[in-house]
Amino acid sequence: MREYLLTLCITAAVTYLLTGPVRKFAIVAGAMPEIRARDVHREPTPRLGGIAMFFGLCAGLLVADHLTNLHEVFKNSNEPRALLSGAALIWLIGVLDDKFEIDALIKLGGQMIAAGVMVMQGLTILWLPIPSVGNVALTQWQGTLLTVALVVITINAVNFVDGLDGLAAGMVCIASAAFFLYAYRVWVSYGIEAAAPATLFSVILMGMCLGFLPHNMHPARIFMGDSGSMLIGLVLAAGAISITGQIDPDAMNLFSGSERATVHQMVPVYIPLLMPLTIIAIPAADLVLAIVRRTWRGQSPFAADRGHLHHRLLEVGHSHSRAVLIMYFWSALIGFGALSYSVNNASMWIVLSVVALSAIGLVLLLLPRFTPRTPRWAERFVPPRYRRSRTTEEAGATAPAASVPALAGEEATPEHRAPVRAGVSGVNGATAIGPRSRLLDRRKAGSSR
Repeated sequence: MREYLLTLCITAAVTYLLTGPVRKFAIVAGAMPEIRARDVHREPTPRLGGIAMFFGLCAGLLVADHLTNLHEVFKNSNEPRALLSGAALIWLIGVLDDKFEIDALIKLGGQMIAAGVMVMQGLTILWLPIPSVGNVALTQWQGTLLTVALVVITINAVNFVDGLDGLAAGMVCIASAAFFLYAYRVWVSYGIEAAAPATLFSVILMGMCLGFLPHNMHPARIFMGDSGSMLIGLVLAAGAISITGQIDPDAMNLFSGSERATVHQMVPVYIPLLMPLTIIAIPAADLVLAIVRRTWRGQSPFAADRGHLHHRLLEVGHSHSRAVLIMYFWSALIGFGALSYSVNNASMWIVLSVVALSAIGLVLLLLPRFTPRTPRWAERFVPPRYRRSRTTEEAGATAPAASVPALAGEEATPEHRAPVRAGVSGVNGATAIGPRSRLLDRRKAGSSR
């Protein structure tokens, strides 16, 4: 576990330290596209954050290769090299898209080629554990098609959810944490060495996301772009592919006792089929809804719009930060709920806890304008928007005098200007949501629409 922790810290540190220089490079390179109709930020923000994330991936693999125990993963398996090859290809395609905005079909072809490169080097699905049937061996073509499909779906699901500051990186980090715990348990508890590469991929993915999040949280100073979203989507899919079909029920000694007990004990075998779906459940649902919505309107499935789940949370009245936290909540509930059920599937408390937390999540969705306030003694530990500061109270008392508009043709003085609130455009080149005319903002930003 110490070697995994070291790999996590190195990956996060390299990603974090490189994101600042990458941001300056993106600004110089002109990787700051104009604000589009579907965007929620108010000022052009640099992309190419995936460059720092890719070098964090390389640093994590390099460090793991020189550690005593993790070196065995590289010695016994070619999957880390397959991951690096596919990641390098998808990263290059993402960088070109962030700078030149290449066609969607070209990106789709690049995603399929990157998945094919990993398949050629051994990172593929060999068999599937099917309930009441057992392990079903797949032919080479079946395994290849299933692997490519899983990679493409995961990449696009993560890419679709990358619409708010810190949303994609945070959700993938939560999903990879749940997957790491599952893969580590399969490797250590059952002694199955085939789960070691998936464990390594998950911890490196956590480091990539944790290192990038401080720069990407609202208000974001840089976006990961397609170079980052497609990269973390591919790494997430690689971990699921690595462990799916690699678990041998005979090696886990599950066939013992009564038939009912055997069915309960076989749950960890079927979890590899469910975990890839649970960790991308929300992005995949957003992907399916987007395809249905766009084809129903007669549009291309790749046509961009403002109908994603995070856009709808903003429309009902949630703030930017709260919308992101709600998506984090549901992602953690689904991922860790499946993980808990795989550990103890006979416990009714797990089911009741998931139901109770789901009810809490629904209540949060229905309270978009509720702003909790903290006691005076705890104000120093919470963000400013949750404090009852004296400055705010005094400003409220003098609001009538301060709200007198300047005369026509007269430049507003500092006394007449409204104070800039945290998170509003103009603070650190940030993104924000607020009551405004989007048409006017796009004209100011130089949009052609």
